[in-house]
Amino acid sequence: MSGYFLYHSIGTFPGKAERMAAALADFSGIWSAQDDGQWPAALAARQRFIDAWIRLIEAPHGTLTTAENVTAALHSLIGALPSERLAGKRLLVAADCFPSLHFLLAGLAQRFNFTLDTVPLRPGESWVRDEDFVARWQEDVGLALITFVTSTASHRCDVAKLAAHGRAMGSVVGVDVTQGIGVAPFSVAATPVDFVVSTSLKWLCGASGAGILQVAPDLLSTCRPELRGWFSQPNPFSWDLDAFSYASDARRFDHGTPAILASVASLPGLQWLEETGIDAIRAQNAAHVGRIIDAAMSNGWTIRSPLDAEKRGGSVMIGLPPGVEAAKLVATLRDEQLYCDARGTTLRLSPGMVTTSAAVDALIARLRELIGSRQRRAS
Repeated sequence: MSGYFLYHSIGTFPGKAERMAAALADFSGIWSAQDDGQWPAALAARQRFIDAWIRLIEAPHGTLTTAENVTAALHSLIGALPSERLAGKRLLVAADCFPSLHFLLAGLAQRFNFTLDTVPLRPGESWVRDEDFVARWQEDVGLALITFVTSTASHRCDVAKLAAHGRAMGSVVGVDVTQGIGVAPFSVAATPVDFVVSTSLKWLCGASGAGILQVAPDLLSTCRPELRGWFSQPNPFSWDLDAFSYASDARRFDHGTPAILASVASLPGLQWLEETGIDAIRAQNAAHVGRIIDAAMSNGWTIRSPLDAEKRGGSVMIGLPPGVEAAKLVATLRDEQLYCDARGTTLRLSPGMVTTSAAVDALIARLRELIGSRQRRAS
């Protein structure tokens, strides 16, 4: 029985350890060889990772590159925009965006002369409604950052609707797809946006350090990243100090010597996803989540995620009642090899392809004992 309910944190798949170990062992052999083949092989490995991401989100070639994490990717994008895109304007985010991004933007607001406008949650609700985000989005919004799926409620926004409104307002529209990519379909070909940021963790089952930044061609051509270096050039080996120029594609967002290991370690997860198919992953996840939701409703537990599967990512969040200590509950479940976590009084449950039906049964049974039936279901 695998009681792994942590796909909102670090995803896994059958055979992950062996496939990741093989990929890293191959790379170790190449990197340790006493010849001159290391960098051609390493950069080719990084490019395979980039190409897998391009296929995943159906992005144009040359528009995607690597970043250490989502925060670094967003910082690079902000620092590359023409000044008139942000100066004197609002930058719109939702209160349930990933906190790290809000911390970054709050720190950059004065320097780039924008006002950070955070759309609040309605009292008693667990996610920011799309209509509330749109209501705050006027023509003075220079950039809006959309969260595809939230990490605290698994609310899945209507990216197409929001992006269309953003185009009408003349705003730069970015999407953080971290919590949804790999379990919910997302395509920049089907739903054009100006930029995408993500990690390769969660449902992509990769390693930390394997973030990405994808920028639409029209915006890309106007970007001048302030974080730049020898790999930002058309030819990284041009060392003419007076002849720097940006590469014409997403390589302009590269800078110093690129990290390779995170891409090597994450590629097996992306390959497994391609082999398995998002539809199959989504179907198994939906079956498990549906059973948890049914149990929550029958026991009167507070559900802090959308009930409509089309408005939900791959997780379901349960509100813990007064008197139930989150850390103690998580520890109790861990002792029984049922792995999940909590944010405040919200229990986060994300079953995936290794999570068994027997584990879902065991989780529900233990939650009945640990939470009881004292709560009223959220409307």
